[in-house]
Amino acid sequence: MDKAIYFDMDGTIADLYGQKNWLKKLRAEKTAPYEKATPMVDMKALKATLNNLRKKGYKLGIITWLAKDSTPEYKQATRVAKIDWLDKHFGIGYFDKIHMVQYGTPKHQVATIKDSVLFDDNQEVREAWNIGTAYNEKNILQTLNGL
Repeated sequence: MDKAIYFDMDGTIADLYGQKNWLKKLRAEKTAPYEKATPMVDMKALKATLNNLRKKGYKLGIITWLAKDSTPEYKQATRVAKIDWLDKHFGIGYFDKIHMVQYGTPKHQVATIKDSVLFDDNQEVREAWNIGTAYNEKNILQTLNGL
């Protein structure tokens, strides 16, 4: 049976909200907050842990929302910025699945592998995750090492 670990990006592994005037910039349809977000976890340690979990049979994925109430052009620019961020910090093709979906889309409906783990900073998303276990963005490495 397949098993997966999914990550949200903004506020979970990428510090979007730590960017100065991030909301104002998103509303102005600027991609800089996505591009300049710093990692929220030690990426070297995260990749080593995920590589070990991959050897145990876990698939790795991203489920992230696009900016709320944005134009199609900005959604596309956001996708590019987020893919670039993932490539910079993980390498191209690291994740088995990457889902970048409309803001508010129920993430449990997007996951392609059921009985999965999700890391997400949004409590409502975690509470709705009815296909496995959801964790917040705190202690990601410690949680993963317990799987």
